[in-house]
Amino acid sequence: MAIEGIPKEMTAVQVVEFHKPYKIHKVPTPNSLKEHEILLKTVVASLCHTDSMVTDGKFPTALPCTASHEGTGVVKAVGSKVTNFKVGDRVMSGLPKNPCGTCYNCSGPNDWHQYCENIEGHIGVFVDGAFAEYHVVDSRNSCKIPDGVSSTAAAPLACAGCTIYRALIVSEVKKGEWVAIVGAGGGLGHLGIQFAQAKGINVVAIDARDEALELCKKAGAEHILDAREGKDKLVKYVQDLTDGLGVHASINVSEHETAATTACAVTRMHGIMVQVAQPDKVCIDFKELIFRDIRVKGTLIAGQEYSQQMLEDVAKYNIKVETNLFYGLEEVPKMVDLAHSGKMKGKAVCVVDEEALENENAKA
Repeated sequence: MAIEGIPKEMTAVQVVEFHKPYKIHKVPTPNSLKEHEILLKTVVASLCHTDSMVTDGKFPTALPCTASHEGTGVVKAVGSKVTNFKVGDRVMSGLPKNPCGTCYNCSGPNDWHQYCENIEGHIGVFVDGAFAEYHVVDSRNSCKIPDGVSSTAAAPLACAGCTIYRALIVSEVKKGEWVAIVGAGGGLGHLGIQFAQAKGINVVAIDARDEALELCKKAGAEHILDAREGKDKLVKYVQDLTDGLGVHASINVSEHETAATTACAVTRMHGIMVQVAQPDKVCIDFKELIFRDIRVKGTLIAGQEYSQQMLEDVAKYNIKVETNLFYGLEEVPKMVDLAHSGKMKGKAVCVVDEEALENENAKA
């Protein structure tokens, strides 16, 4: 399906060579859609740790590839089989694009569909993403942004929010129980603190940077532990809070080499550790894993059903996304510098269409 009424060229931020800075230049605007796709005029796009993994060549990404898998936009055109979106809708971009629809994962529950092994790709990782004036997403994985949730808040939720939200579900922690988040003062962690507490879950926030510990406090965490004090002290603090047992489950969003072991150590025997971070190897001391009968679960992003539920919870519970705003795609290199400085609190977010955002804010 050809698209009319859009410019022939647009500005995009692309990976054109691994281990090199992004290239900001003009590229052709998408001019056709497959049956389940929608074209978004990008309003906001944000930076995620996975973006650096793409530039480092961690994935077999075909280059050039437009960066960012955390986007929001306004629908400008829809494919022939799209029924859940219309022109003018505000949308949080879905990462998975064009799953096969017939494999084991696609035939399973909605929350398995993002694991399709025959998928065309995830935006910003294998196919073009949201650091552009327009981007194409799959209607079966994208979500409508509720009233009361801004595009600047929704963009980081497309990956960071969906990921930590699903991690909480996978952890099986119930209202009134305890969860520890290792790496709680980052983009995912500060959202996890709020999601958990909104569900009545007690949170232990663990991190090792001053800026991160400050963000844990800002996110509302009551129990904040500094990982620099060492594993033994952390375990004692957590056991003192939990009748000597430890938390019911832990979620690890830190890539530090000791983080997975720490997460298991603060978890009670027979509990669950959910691994979200993606270091090259996940290393756990055998005593913390085997002697204590800890179950380890891996998790990726959420499917459409949980992602939409997450957005509704953001609106319902007034979840706050800590953002560092930059205006214009030409500012993306500065976003990268901040992210790599170790001083960033929350998420680096690029306002691509300032006029659209101003109009949105005026209506709020």
